[in-house]
Amino acid sequence: MNNNEPKTDLPAGIEMVIAPRTSDIGSFEVQRLLPHRRRRMVGPFIFADRMGPSMLGPSNPLEVRPHPHIGLSTVTYLFDGEIVHRDSLGFEQTIRPGAVNLMIAGRGIVHSERSDPKALEEGINLFGMQIWMALPHALEETDPAFINYGAADLPAVTENGATVRLVAGSFRGETSPVETATEAVYADITLPSETRITIPADYEERALYPVFGSVEIRGTAVEPGELLVLVPGQEITVRALQDARLVLLGGEPMDGPRHVWWNLVSSSKERIEQAKEEWKSGLFPKVPGDDDFIPLPE
Repeated sequence: MNNNEPKTDLPAGIEMVIAPRTSDIGSFEVQRLLPHRRRRMVGPFIFADRMGPSMLGPSNPLEVRPHPHIGLSTVTYLFDGEIVHRDSLGFEQTIRPGAVNLMIAGRGIVHSERSDPKALEEGINLFGMQIWMALPHALEETDPAFINYGAADLPAVTENGATVRLVAGSFRGETSPVETATEAVYADITLPSETRITIPADYEERALYPVFGSVEIRGTAVEPGELLVLVPGQEITVRALQDARLVLLGGEPMDGPRHVWWNLVSSSKERIEQAKEEWKSGLFPKVPGDDDFIPLPE
């Protein structure tokens, strides 16, 4: 079966399985889970990339030059390695494993993501997730902002040997300090072999991404690397067949469809066209100390 064809032999409780697409961001490949032609969003989550694991060094650094965003929040979370974030608000922040960089683009922001040259000398094993959350209509043109949350700021829930670190939202009575524009959950779940975790049906739209390690859902083994969209309203119990790690995404349906073009998200095609012209004309704000940029794709 072609990877792009829908699977028909799904475990009970799984509505859809999305195979990732490979995308090149310059120094290494990423696995793109969302958006997909069969599923544009899960709650507010409109874009999801798995980065790595990839070993970076002086000859292959991460060099994502300044580029624009509108109409979304980016949530960067690493399992390993580090990234230096710089933006047009003047923030410079190195993100490391377990921390969160939350960047609210709103009406427009520009940022870059690069490797620290000193860290590259010893090598950086970059591994993590970069996820975009669409902003609700009322906040699409809000002022841009940037907030870093340290690893110690994120609460963890332990259940039957499993550990759930809350990147955003709530789980089993614990709530992350990471502020989101809509009700949503984003969790990093560690499952030692033979442990179980029950995913509650708190939100209408939910998806699980097994990062590594085989798991079992209702008697069916599931290999890592594909996004599992869950059936609404049903709790799902996941058992680890070996040490495993999963990402949970969920939320209520967004207030209407969104258009995505390059790094721009909006409920209005006209707004995206406006942003394209503004970037092409040099009207977006600059990243202090970084005059480079990614040209508008043709």
